[in-house]
Amino acid sequence: MSDEDPWKGWYQEKPPSGEPGYDETRDVAASYRMPPPGDSGSGAPQGAWPQQPPSSSSYGGAGYGRAGYGGGGRTGTAPPNTPVRRGRRWRFWGQPGRHGRRIALVIAIVIIVILVAIGGSYFWVNGKLNHDVTLPATSNTSAGTNWLIAGDDSRTGLTRSQQDALHLGDEGADASDSLMLLHMGSGKPVLISIPRDSYVDIPGHGDDKINAALSIGGPPLLIQTVEHLTGLKINHYMGIGFEGLASVVNNVGGVRICLPTALTDANSGVNLKAGCQNLNGTEAVAFARDRDSFATSDLQREQDQRAFLSALLSKATSPGVYLNPFVSLPFASAAASSISVDKGASLWDLLQAALALRDPETTTVPIANPSFETSAGDSVELDQSQALKLFDAIKDGKTVPASLISGTKIG
Repeated sequence: MSDEDPWKGWYQEKPPSGEPGYDETRDVAASYRMPPPGDSGSGAPQGAWPQQPPSSSSYGGAGYGRAGYGGGGRTGTAPPNTPVRRGRRWRFWGQPGRHGRRIALVIAIVIIVILVAIGGSYFWVNGKLNHDVTLPATSNTSAGTNWLIAGDDSRTGLTRSQQDALHLGDEGADASDSLMLLHMGSGKPVLISIPRDSYVDIPGHGDDKINAALSIGGPPLLIQTVEHLTGLKINHYMGIGFEGLASVVNNVGGVRICLPTALTDANSGVNLKAGCQNLNGTEAVAFARDRDSFATSDLQREQDQRAFLSALLSKATSPGVYLNPFVSLPFASAAASSISVDKGASLWDLLQAALALRDPETTTVPIANPSFETSAGDSVELDQSQALKLFDAIKDGKTVPASLISGTKIG
């Protein structure tokens, strides 16, 4: 190629250091630069460009950009001898490579630690569950999952001072003080109270109040009795006593209840003012036991127990509790240690039940006669035809008729 070639400066290697025309500030990328816009080969020799950058009007009106001299990617090139700013590549969310890798490593370690802590806590709490209930064999089938939740009046393991503090009075009969059936299916969960004085057939023991089943044959017989009554299959069982309930409430920081009227009763020890208030463990037990304050006695107490259970689980599953390990772990430990569950129940099953109990449809098994005189004393006669409609809807996975949903109203 002729030495007169006006373009040779664009592809020839730069002269060695010290020779005329050499500029150490020039980047090797200069060999790829194109002649200035508008120059169609006029023969301008290399290095003939002005030392100052050309005006913005000469190069697309955008001035010099960082990544090219056309302003953000527009056409235009840097003149020879213009220093090219070079920096490290940016990685990991805009941070320089090595620093970004450190940040990514720290984040990864934190995530791993959190996952390990959650997994460890899960298995720790799961190991505290009392899996001491054996579900009886049954041929019953039903849609969804059914939990039988029993609160017993056992004083076993409580000192005299603890009994006095909880106003438990004389020794109990280890019977079920409250009995609820939680159904979880494809629709909204349904929580059904079974009156403790319901006069039913206890398999192998004849007719009696349903709460006697627990004292006669423990949880297995109580489960069998409920399955016989409802035609449903009980998938899981949960039982809790007075002291366990008080401990759970205290560990969660109390439970907020709003009362329409003040409650005062010497038998249960309840002494609460009207309005909204936060109940501690002792107050919660008294509230859940109180039935003498109401004309409908145990039937109103069942509603109060449902309202309390919903408030407790709403508090326990709120972000203020489960995101605070100093509250959630003591609560979970107390709850797991205080309840008895069937051998097939896991902590995951309990978590699902807890979420379902936050806001379920609530009702009581339809009643034909609340003051039914029997050989067992004053009992509750269930409405067999209406009860059958209720349990059949649950068994078939259908919506419970609205006429059978009585709801919950605190007394």
